[in-house]
Formats: sequence, structure tokens, C-alpha cells
Amino acid sequence: MLKKIPHTYTIIAVIILICAGLSWIIPAGEFERQTMLVNGTERTVIVPDSFHRVEQSPISWQVFSSLYDGFERQAGIIVFLLIIGGAFQLMNSSRSIDAGIFSFLSFTRRLERHRFMRRIGVNNIVITMIMLLFSLFGAVFGMSEETLAFVVIIVPLAISMGYDSITGLCMVYVAAHVGFSGAVLNPFTIGIAQGLSDLPLFSGFEYRLFCWLLLTTLIIAIVLVYASRIRKRPQLSPMYAADAYWREKSEVTEGERIVYSTPRSCWVVYGLVLVALILFSVYYPSATFAIGETAVTLYVLPVLTVLFAIFGWFGARKSFHFFVLTLLAFTVFFLVVGVMAYGWYLPEISAIFLAMGILSGFAAGYSADNVIKQFLTGAKDLLSAALIVALAGGIIQILQDGKVIDPILHALASLMDNTGRLLSVGAMYIIQTLINLIIPSGSAKAALTMPIMAPFSDVIGISRQATVMAYQFGDGFTNMITPVSPILMGALGIARIPYEVWVKWFFKILLVFVVLGFVLLIPTVFMDLSGF
Repeated sequence: MLKKIPHTYTIIAVIILICAGLSWIIPAGEFERQTMLVNGTERTVIVPDSFHRVEQSPISWQVFSSLYDGFERQAGIIVFLLIIGGAFQLMNSSRSIDAGIFSFLSFTRRLERHRFMRRIGVNNIVITMIMLLFSLFGAVFGMSEETLAFVVIIVPLAISMGYDSITGLCMVYVAAHVGFSGAVLNPFTIGIAQGLSDLPLFSGFEYRLFCWLLLTTLIIAIVLVYASRIRKRPQLSPMYAADAYWREKSEVTEGERIVYSTPRSCWVVYGLVLVALILFSVYYPSATFAIGETAVTLYVLPVLTVLFAIFGWFGARKSFHFFVLTLLAFTVFFLVVGVMAYGWYLPEISAIFLAMGILSGFAAGYSADNVIKQFLTGAKDLLSAALIVALAGGIIQILQDGKVIDPILHALASLMDNTGRLLSVGAMYIIQTLINLIIPSGSAKAALTMPIMAPFSDVIGISRQATVMAYQFGDGFTNMITPVSPILMGALGIARIPYEVWVKWFFKILLVFVVLGFVLLIPTVFMDLSGF
């Protein structure tokens, strides 16, 4: 008889208790820290060789405040989750997402009439293109939190295509984080790590690009093989029973006929958005995209305004459903522009999705009261995911309050003494991987570890680029399995995949990527690579 796997909340609660126990066992210690300018941004970094013992800070009753501390620590992501839930509920309740999925599936079925497309598999092309896009986003501008907004869309799409929620999560979240791991231009990891290592910004581009292509190709191949098996035999999915929620939702929407119409309020919303975009285009006619030391200025907003005027008009003429989908598409476009050109983060991204949700509701003809009602319903649906994120944040808070993180880092760094070049870079990689299990933030980990790792690499005779790559791989892969990652827990909550099921399914894939990461580090030690 199979043992029952503990609930996600139970697993995280046990981890919190273990971390509290470590504060009684591990001698407390701290590094001194200083503030320095890295690529134009102030970062708090540790001072090398400054580790010292401090008074023990054992955690006892404070475990009960970890949920509150986690809410406070991860407030940005939690609010973002609730806004995403409310915004997409407004779109879902109007059946605009359903209309988009049905139109997409109808289009793919027409493509399958062609022998060539049928032989390749239209669904295989769809999965590949979606994963390639999100992996590119992860590699170029570090898409991470933003994936939560797309999990809401892609998981139902995957179910409608005959797959499971795991496939849907892989198409968005995993693809973006594999791209994040093999980052080419990510300013939040590569940019900070190279800045702290006194390396030219985004140098070593060529080898990083090769690594990204290899990692992305591998994850796409793995997902395509898995998806093919699930489509042939859905019962093989570990989420088959739990995915009944998504299947029933899909069956209900397919069984109900969508009534296409365009209320007057849809044209009002179209006009208001168009006027707002025209004003933005006047005040912000150009946007500068900086990639490394290269900057390109483009008239993005005026171009997007013209495109919205065209597509929004045709969408509204067809039905408010397609106008709402146009709003969604342009929200994504503006999201990319905002992140890459204006440095948007959670406040701005939350604002644009909130505006999208409210405008979608009014375009569908909802009253103000109904807009609020639907928004609250959607936010309530993601409250469970928000609680999981808060608990995950509580783990990190317990480790910091117990002064456990710095002693662990110091002990791991000591392991690198008296080792050869290959073993040293391997040790750096392992250390970064282990640290990532408790500190999933890439920028925070770079500030914590690179001041130690970079000078040490000079002593043992390996390039600082190799040290940055060891950090890059160590920072990326385990993000997709560590329970302290608020992004992972939020994505699993949205997809309704229990953490324990995800770990059991993804663990072997993770091992493959961890081993491959070490193999890709070997050339950085023994070969002359451009930028290394």
C-alpha cells in the first residue's frame, strides 16, 4: 500500500521547523557588509575574509510568526498573484480566453489537414515555439515573476490540447527558468555577477549563447516526449486525477455556446485606451533598449499605438471577446517594452495587468459592481497560492533571524581550499547550487557569493568568467525545485500542482541539468573561449 504524500503546507511547515532547529545547532556568525555601485545600482555585498562569530540567536516561538514575516517579505509577489487572479477572472468570466483557445484549436486542426504539418505535428510546433519564446525571455531580461501571469493562460490551453497541467507549466515556467539558467544577457544575474567580478558587462556572450541553445533544446525535447506520451495515454500523468478540475472546466465551456456581440461599452473602452496610448506616444515617443554596452532607440509606443488602433478596431467589430484578447496581446507587448526599456518590476507589471482586467470587464459590458465581484472571485481562487508563497518566504526569514545563512556560506567556501582547478570550479558550482536552495534570489546570491568567489578564482588560476558561469548554473537549475522560491510555489499554486507531485516528477530532469551544467563548465577551465 502506497504511503500518502504529505500536503504542500505540511512539507513547508516541516522545513520551517528544521531551519529553526539549525539555529540551535549551527554556531551563529556573520559577514560584514558594504554598499557599492554595480552597473549604476547600489548593491549590498559582503566583505571578503570578514566572517566572525556572533551571539547565538536560536529560533523558538518565532516559527509562529514566520507566516506573517513571509507575507511581509514576499508582499510584492503575493499582491501580484492576487491581482493576476482577479484580472484573469474578469477575462475568463467573459469567456474571452475560451474564445481565444477555441479559435486557436480550430486553426491548428485546419493546419493538420496538410500532410507535412500532420507528419511534424502541429501541437509539437506550438509547444516548441511557446517554450522557445519564454526561454528567450528568461535568457535576455530574466523573466521570472512575469511567468505567473502566463501560467493562467497556458495551463488551460495545454489541457484543451490533450495534455496535462505539468506540460502547461513546463511550456511557460520551466522554459523561462531554463532560459534564466543559461542566461545570455540577464541583467539580474549575469549583469550583477560580472559587475561584482570586475568583468566587462555581458562579456563571454558567444559561449553563453551556445549553452542557452543546448539547454533550451534539451528541455523542449524532454517536454515533447512527455507530452506525446500523455496525449496517447492521459492516465500516465501523475496529475490525471487532479487535472479533472481543468478538464471539467474545459468541457463546460466547450458545451456552452459563446454568444458573440459587441456592446457599446466595448467601443468606449477602445476609444479611451486609444486616446491614452496617443498621449503616451506624444510624451514618450521613443524607448531606449540597452543590451550590454549597446543601446538602441526605437519609436516603439507610436508603432504599438497604430497597431492597437488597427487590431483593436477589427477585434471589436468581430466581438468584444476578440477585443479583450487584443488587450491581452498588447498588455504582453507593453510588458516586454516596459521591462527592457524602462526597468519595470512588480509594481508596474501589476498595474498594467490590473488595468487590463478592469478594462476587459467593462468591455464585456459588466457593471462596476460586477467587475469588483469577479475580481474578488479571482483573487480568492489564488489565496491558497499566496499562502504558500508567504510560507516559503518565512523559511528564508527564519534562516536569517537565526543567523544560519552566513555560517553555512563560510563553511562551504572553506571546502574549496587546496583543490585543483576543475575541482574548484566544480565546488563553486555545488556551493552555488546548495545555497540556491535557501536563497533563490539571483541578485541577492550574487551580492553574497561573488565577492568571495571572484578573488578566489584568481588564486587557483581559473577565469572569473568561469566563476560567474558556476554561479549562473548554480543559481538557475534548483530554482525549479526549491520550496523557498516564491515564484515556483506561486506557479504550482496557479496550476494546482501539489509541490510533492512536482518534485517527484521533475527531480530526475533536474539531475540531468545539474550534471550537464558541470559538463558545460569544463571547457571554461581547459579551453580558450571568447571572453574567458
